[in-house]
Amino acid sequence: MKNKKLARTIKSVFKHAFLLLAVYATALPFVSMVGTALKKPSIALSSSNLFPHSPDEFSLESFKIVMTKTGFGQNLLNSLIVTVLTVSACVLVTTCTGFALSRFRGRYFSVYSVMLLVLQMFPTMLLLLPLYIIFTRLRLVNTLGSVTLSYITTNLAFSIWMLRGFFDTIPVELEQSAMVDGCTRFQAFRRVIIPLALPGIATVAIFTFINAWNEYTLASIFLRKDSLLTMTLGLQKFVQQYGADWASLMAASTIATIPTLIFLFFAQKYLIEGMTAGAVKG
Repeated sequence: MKNKKLARTIKSVFKHAFLLLAVYATALPFVSMVGTALKKPSIALSSSNLFPHSPDEFSLESFKIVMTKTGFGQNLLNSLIVTVLTVSACVLVTTCTGFALSRFRGRYFSVYSVMLLVLQMFPTMLLLLPLYIIFTRLRLVNTLGSVTLSYITTNLAFSIWMLRGFFDTIPVELEQSAMVDGCTRFQAFRRVIIPLALPGIATVAIFTFINAWNEYTLASIFLRKDSLLTMTLGLQKFVQQYGADWASLMAASTIATIPTLIFLFFAQKYLIEGMTAGAVKG
């Protein structure tokens, strides 16, 4: 009995030690980024410590430079506008489309579902030239509308399939009961189905937010004006031809992670529920 208990204890110790090591290895780049941003610009290149070791090395000067002497604040605002519009449009479209694909059957719905899978097979790089030609003719190049439409279209297929799976887990009898009680189909959808599907909707919103906030390739193709650059393009300005302003780059990167952390902090409950929904078949 004692040997089994000792074996379980040793196994638990090794398991937790491995998990701690994995967390440390995963978080090390983030910790190094924040630590470098908190150092004086002159110390950032000469010190190999993760964090300032003395009050003399600690400084918020890099954050002040980034927000007052560069256009990074405008870059953040551009990214925020594009991301909010993308998330709002994707949530609205995918909620309605995912519900329709889950509840209705027929040839057209089957063909549409297959087309969504086919679209998932095409890499984004193949869409760059057609999108550029379309946006050029529509005079949308060098506007935030071009990247917003691009992000919406590239996220729709995956989001629709994800939400369709969530709606499949909600019994049809619930909306039928609501309709028997006097609700129309839309009222049953709005009052019964959507509250039950909130974890799935939140999951779609989170993934869309992260994809749109961190996207670089499409923005670098469609945006050229300094006043329209997004956050990811703004970070590139701190990398010069023969080197990088590491203190400012780390400070800007730290600032850029704050909106994502805040969004995930408030939505993590729904994210966990959404990732586990449907895992157990009742």
